[in-house]
Amino acid sequence: MGVLANDAYPNEAGRQIAEYVDKEELFARSDVIALHCPLFPETEGIVCKENIEKMKDGVIILNNSRGPLVKEQDLADTLNSGKVYAAGLDVVSTEPIRGDNPLLQAKNCIITPHMSWGAKESRQRLMDIAVSNLKAFLEGQPQNVVNG
Repeated sequence: MGVLANDAYPNEAGRQIAEYVDKEELFARSDVIALHCPLFPETEGIVCKENIEKMKDGVIILNNSRGPLVKEQDLADTLNSGKVYAAGLDVVSTEPIRGDNPLLQAKNCIITPHMSWGAKESRQRLMDIAVSNLKAFLEGQPQNVVNG
């Protein structure tokens, strides 16, 4: 798979796995667009009708970062028209999701409850760290101490 990326701060580690391009080229060339960015004024609503029109027909959109990156009505409309083939969203603009969110009725839209980080392995690692911390504390050798 060829990986394209757009970042305000391109770096060498990114160049090892992706080709940096501007947003216009990213929209035009991508089969799948995955959002992994902070919510800033310049990223809010980045997935909107105007930008979706620049994307390939049948694009798949994934949002694993912040709900307001997506204008939800615009995404729902383009899912229902078929311009966007599918969307996978771990976040929405208002959580918990409201019953009137247009994405709940959109075609080919999967919404998870803001828990994509929570793979079994991630949760196991958290439990292992908690147990290790408790054992160390009981042995008089606390770990991960925060002094304030």
